[in-house]
Order: sequence, then structure tokens, then C-alpha cells
Amino acid sequence: MNYIDAHSHIWTPDLEKYPLAEGYKRERMRPPSWTAEELMQHAKPVGVNRVVLIQMSFYKNDNQYMTDMIAKYPKQFSGVARVDQSNPSPAKEMKALKKQGCRGFRIVANTKNVDEWLDSETMHKMFSVGADENLAMCSLINPNALPALDRMCRDFPETPVVIDHLCRVGVSGEVDQKELKLLCDLARHKNVNVKASAFYALGKKKAPYHDLSPLIKQVYDAFGPERLMWATDCPFQAVNGHTFKASIDLIKNGLGFLSDDDKEHILRKTAERVFFS
Repeated sequence: MNYIDAHSHIWTPDLEKYPLAEGYKRERMRPPSWTAEELMQHAKPVGVNRVVLIQMSFYKNDNQYMTDMIAKYPKQFSGVARVDQSNPSPAKEMKALKKQGCRGFRIVANTKNVDEWLDSETMHKMFSVGADENLAMCSLINPNALPALDRMCRDFPETPVVIDHLCRVGVSGEVDQKELKLLCDLARHKNVNVKASAFYALGKKKAPYHDLSPLIKQVYDAFGPERLMWATDCPFQAVNGHTFKASIDLIKNGLGFLSDDDKEHILRKTAERVFFS
């Protein structure tokens, strides 16, 4: 088995070496420790031997713990880093982080008007660097931000884009078909990929997550397995009554429309192409 979890976070209780960003306190670290080693204790028993690490918000734009773990375990990890989305010259930092094993950058709609969140000079430069350096723009967004992302995909067609957690369609407990259509419409852009992930937070929010099958099927029909990748969003998938195994089992055994070749793409090949090639 050689699976890839395309989205997990890590952090360490060693706050002297890796201090939390301003505004964050130790009490917000739940669980108190979720190190690279602890993550792999959950991943390896179900056949996951590589993980795409996503920079944790506790550290904001200080990617040091993540890049140190990539350096320590280069065969296990790739990374999605954060940079200052207001920095007018992000290229140098992005290229430096690429050399440290980061193959994507997390972007969020952190403005009141989501229609304008990608209009800044920094965002345009980030998308441009993404196209030139084959670095993915990894979007943590809700469906109302998809029209803005659609425009950027049109303006920067060669930039790899990854949409996290099925764009949170179904987070309310119900799948809004208008929201789902907005997501599926982005399949017209050849370099847009979607993470089938964070099952604990979508639909009924209860394992074995079979209620998510119609949602995933529509996204699968739009993007194809070659542009879908599975992920857990650990540790959140692995706490509060949810498990790492339940997440991967939905893809391995719970979606009858997937062929063995489809599962190969969703569980390994797509993430491998975007984050490890």
C-alpha cells in the first residue's frame, strides 16, 4: 500500500523552539500535541506512507516547524506553506519555500467582500509564480468565493489550483445544489483539482459518511478521478469520535462507482502529481 493523505496539519508542544503566532495560546492547541511522528502513527496502519502537510494557523506565516519536519522526513512529507497575502513581492519567499519542500501555498478569503479577495497585486503575483514554478494555490474557501477563483483560473490558466474539503459544500448538513454547481463548473479549468476531504465536517458528520456519496459522485463526474485527491484534515478527522481509518475507508470501500483505477488516482496519483512530482 502506498497512499497519500493530501491534507493534514502538525504542531508541537515545544513552544520555545516553535513559538505560536501572536494571538494564539497553548489552550487552543487541541490536542496539545500533534507532531509529525504522532500523525504517522495514525497514517501508517492504514497504508498511508506520505502526507501533504498544511501549515497550521497557530503559526500563521512562520512555516519553520513544517519545513523542519519535511527536512527530517523528506520521503514522507511535502508541504503547503503560508506567506503574507499583503506582501507585494511574494516571489522570493515562495521560491525559497519551494526549495524547502513546499509545493503549494494556502490562500484564504479573508476579506469581507469575497468577490474582491483575489484582486490584490500580491495574489496576482502569487498566481503568476504558481504558473512559472508549478506551485499550487490551495484554496480554503466557501462556495461564495468560487466566482472570484473562477476569474483567476481564467486569467492564469497554467496555475495549479487545489480546492480544499469539497469547498465545504455540505458543511451545513445539507448539500446545496447551487453551491455544488458552482464547484463543478470550475472543472472547465484544466488545472483545478479538488480534495475529497474533511468528511467529519460535512453532511451528517458521522461515519461511515455514506451520505456524502451523491456529493462526491457529482464532483467525480465533473473533474474525473485524475483531479480528485483524498485527504483527512487530521488531527480533526482523528479526534472527537472520528478516525483516520473511517476517512480512507469511504474511498476504498464506500463509493460503489469508483473503479480500482479511480481509487489509485484519488488515493495516490493525483496528490503525487501535484505535490510530489
